[in-house]
Amino acid sequence: MSSRRILVTSALPYANGPIHIGHLVEYIQTDIWVRYQRLVGNRCVYVCADDTHGTAIMIRARQEGRTEEELIAATQQAHQRDFDGFDVQFDHYGSTHSDANRELCGQFWQELRKAGLITERSIDQLFDPEANTFLADRFVRGTCPNCQATNQPGDNCSKCGSTYSPADLIDPKSTLSGATPELRSATHLFVELEQLRPFLTDWVANSGALQSETANYLSGFFLKEALRDWDISRPAPYFGFEIPDAPGNYWYVWFDAPIGYVASTQEWCQQQGESLDDWWRSEDTEIHHFIGKDITYFHTLFWPGMLKTAGYQLPTKVHIHGFLTVDGEKMAKSVGTLVTAETFLLHHDPAYLRYFYATKLTARVEDIDLGLEEFADKVNSDLVGKVVNLASRTAKFAGKLGLSPTYPDDGGLFEAAANAGDAISAAYEAGDYAKAMRQIMELADRANPFVEHAKPWEMKKDPARQDELRDVCTVALNLFRQLSIYLSPVLPRLSQQCGELLGDPITSWEQSRSPLVGTPVAPFKHMLKRVQIEDLKKMIEESKPSEENTPDVPAVTFEDSDQPLKDEPMSEEITIDDFVKVDMRVARIVAAQHVPEANKLLQLTLSLGGDERRNVFAGIKAAYEPEALVGRLVIMVANLKPRKMRFGLSEGMVAAAGPGGAEVFLLGVDEGAQPGQRVH
Repeated sequence: MSSRRILVTSALPYANGPIHIGHLVEYIQTDIWVRYQRLVGNRCVYVCADDTHGTAIMIRARQEGRTEEELIAATQQAHQRDFDGFDVQFDHYGSTHSDANRELCGQFWQELRKAGLITERSIDQLFDPEANTFLADRFVRGTCPNCQATNQPGDNCSKCGSTYSPADLIDPKSTLSGATPELRSATHLFVELEQLRPFLTDWVANSGALQSETANYLSGFFLKEALRDWDISRPAPYFGFEIPDAPGNYWYVWFDAPIGYVASTQEWCQQQGESLDDWWRSEDTEIHHFIGKDITYFHTLFWPGMLKTAGYQLPTKVHIHGFLTVDGEKMAKSVGTLVTAETFLLHHDPAYLRYFYATKLTARVEDIDLGLEEFADKVNSDLVGKVVNLASRTAKFAGKLGLSPTYPDDGGLFEAAANAGDAISAAYEAGDYAKAMRQIMELADRANPFVEHAKPWEMKKDPARQDELRDVCTVALNLFRQLSIYLSPVLPRLSQQCGELLGDPITSWEQSRSPLVGTPVAPFKHMLKRVQIEDLKKMIEESKPSEENTPDVPAVTFEDSDQPLKDEPMSEEITIDDFVKVDMRVARIVAAQHVPEANKLLQLTLSLGGDERRNVFAGIKAAYEPEALVGRLVIMVANLKPRKMRFGLSEGMVAAAGPGGAEVFLLGVDEGAQPGQRVH
């Protein structure tokens, strides 16, 4: 069979926060599929990029006192570090804020214009006069106009479920500044998706690109009625690409983000001397997108419509997965289950998470649950107790004897495992990794009794049984090698260790069909250790907000899907009388230093004007270097009762926002403000 040419993408991670274990479901899922395709001999290229545009990036950069370009460059470096740590390997990892993406956005835009799909009209939108920006739905909160529930987001009510526009909210407030937004008119540009409905209806139903449940959902919900125009622009100020024929307007982040797939491919093509048309305009190339279910309609309606109009190849398959829960609950920073990739790697081998996700991922759109006890049981039982066990119990003997010159009689174990390869391969191809893992572990269950029954550790004691011992080791290590080949897409490090042990690197699926004989065996090196449930619990505890790493004010956090997080319980209700007791003042940081005894605190000396100084401990060490803070104006709560800490007396708090750790942002103050000035 001839080799297939396959282009694979994962959804672009947003450059406004770190990679966490929820994100990793998708990138591990994709990386496994890519590694499998290469193992069976297909040419498979995997591209991705950071999603870098939007109001959230602009606001965060402003709060941190650096440019958007500086922010997204630092975030991309951290993202790539985390992906490398989990053995997620891209052929090219770009950025949507690139010259290639800007140029391609212009090309797509021209084709949409030529097709008569662009219209424009003035719409009313809330504007924050203090932050000087129009407000996306997620940056507005107020009282629901339907049920009067308070503190509701700008698009739908979490209490009664009603939908509305931000302007419909009663007493709306900007989450950026707390100001009351103003209703202002602005010109927006739209794609008239309804013109594409005949094409989209046919593609969704008949292309075979979508899982059946997704196709049925789209056909029965979105495509039954006229499609709404897609708002494709945002007025200034906005961090993104300005639309060439509409000055003062910028392409909305969801326009340029998927085009980033093409741009990243183009950059790879330029590096490799390839043609972009061979990968995005050729029917000989398969295009596979891996995404989460929260961005389904962007990839199954908007994106195919853009590709069709611009003359690009349509996706061969859109692989959609569900969300991750931990111990049956939505991930939440408050309980420590929103574990970052960086934190996980401090405690555990990435192979553990790659394998566990593989045991849970199917070809269907299903949520998966990471139960801590189940996680430990699977790793310990399957990987350590079944797979590595075959090598650890025999390799030390084979190191002195080598492998037998001919493959011994094993009762048909190797042949049966070789014959199972086609079914395992089919499960990988279909994205049903859970089925593949079950089949592989069934082979391990058959292999281990062979070793247990033969008792090579007893043969070692009898000089007359050394040939028999070598035969047993030859069988066990070849069965281990078969398992390592089948697990290679999931556990690339174990695959590499197996190749080093037996002197034969694993590079092809076909290696599972032929045993190794007559070769030396290298000294056995430790492969995987058992997981301790106590270590998992320690990781969760360290991921919880603590006295040191909790921001000085409640954080406002957002998911990459632009939906408000709802995992933090609301605090006890207060009145305006309670709120006005808080005396917030402008303060200047005149000194800042590390606290040697604390992992997450900085010691700040704040000036309130004149000779008045305050000593404040702030949990911002992961986000700021002390020397960069000196001279900066901040907002402090000046009438907070002093608190005795083991490091000294803290005489107030500085106002900040963010989910914690490196994602903490001091609230900015205009340089014209004076220390000691009250903030209302």
